Amino acid sequence: MKKKIFERVVSKKMENTRLDVYLLTGGIGLSRSRTEKLIKEGGVLVNGKRSKPGYKVKEGDHIYAEFAIYEPIKLIAQDLPLSVVYEDEDVIVIDKPKGLVVHPAKGNLAGTLVNILLARYKKLPTSEQKQRPGIVHRLDKDTTGLIVVAKSERALLSISRQLEDKTAKRTYMAFVWGNVPVDEGIVDAPIGRHPVERTKMAVTFFHSRNAITHFKVIKRYGDLATKLEIKLETGRTHQIRVHMEHMGYPIIGDDTYSGREPRKILHIVPPKYKSHIVDILNIIDRQALHAAKLTFFHPGLGRRVSFEAELPDDMQRLEDYLDRI
Repeated sequence: MKKKIFERVVSKKMENTRLDVYLLTGGIGLSRSRTEKLIKEGGVLVNGKRSKPGYKVKEGDHIYAEFAIYEPIKLIAQDLPLSVVYEDEDVIVIDKPKGLVVHPAKGNLAGTLVNILLARYKKLPTSEQKQRPGIVHRLDKDTTGLIVVAKSERALLSISRQLEDKTAKRTYMAFVWGNVPVDEGIVDAPIGRHPVERTKMAVTFFHSRNAITHFKVIKRYGDLATKLEIKLETGRTHQIRVHMEHMGYPIIGDDTYSGREPRKILHIVPPKYKSHIVDILNIIDRQALHAAKLTFFHPGLGRRVSFEAELPDDMQRLEDYLDRI
């Protein structure tokens, strides 16, 4: 992935042109839909400020856009096991295990969900990112649970739109460190790239996007841990993991966001639980986060459908351990 910069000063001739049209005719090199999305997400600045697709540019306006372009990757088909929950001519619903990356990227070209799909299906629809056939949303490598893949063009368009419009619903189960004091709540905090550690995300107001997470307490285990049901209103990279850390209750086992380092955990959990912390980190070697339920409108069936996936073995062992304390 490379960063591309588009920078122009509006001429008299182009005055009163819509911003999205100006970008397209000016050679930004993106599709109309991606150009519009880029503007809405704040990737385009007019005189240093965010704008709207319909803004009429003025002579002398400074237009600046920064966005990612994806270099072609040779995709390899690999016949590997896959847990399919449901399949028809439009969609495949998969219960993703831990350790499975969704799509190839530099340094990780094999063993991904896309590699497996290519071995099973002759052709899957693609969006602009042709290295991700059928992919409409993602789960982190070590987050388990339900993910839907589009097999038809109508499913790709429909489900992508539903995710963008927030009509497709995703529900997660998570175990976090500490005693979450309120029974339910909302975390509304923008997420962007971490200012120092560039492989991480963070709550920040700089170069960020709005992010909203709903949570509900399912069970408390004293001051040691809490089981949460979590629903996404937006879908930012690492959103749940970042928001839980920001709230002060990082996800158990999360090596990136304060969930695996005993020193940090002991700022949240009382010292009397020290031996339990060690036991828990031996039980689970990744973030205790699972996509448990997925609901969307099925364009082929003409109705909403829902799918559920039980907790994977490691999270079930974690829950059994916590129940015994």
